Amino acid sequence: MSTTAVAPLTIEDAELLVATARRAAEDAGVTVSVTVLDAGGHLLAFRRDDRAVLISGETSTRKAYTALQLNAPTADLVDAVQPGGLFHTLPTALDRPLLFIAGGLPVHRDGRLIGAIGVGGGAPEQDHGFATAAVQALA
Repeated sequence: MSTTAVAPLTIEDAELLVATARRAAEDAGVTVSVTVLDAGGHLLAFRRDDRAVLISGETSTRKAYTALQLNAPTADLVDAVQPGGLFHTLPTALDRPLLFIAGGLPVHRDGRLIGAIGVGGGAPEQDHGFATAAVQALA
């Protein structure tokens, strides 16, 4: 059996993700915080603008962590954590709180999960758009 190595998410990739999300937010007149994690959940890049709401940094980090742990966009998980949803009890089952608000996206390369980005500070739909623009720039 042979294994094909997949290039990991690099610092340069992380910086591109942050810069693209920030630029998209600035173009929309929004101030955001951006967090990028590698596949192991380690912080690769973080940016919090002093004009952003203070909690936006924690929000972006939790969105990235959620997208990484569940390998899914956080926007797609909102219904799953509602009473009766598939993940209703999941947030209390993990050692780090998850955040089910749009703005967190997993990052893939060659079909494999290599990290995640979280954007916080705008409306959830805006944050999702900023994160999406960043991931598309990396492709």
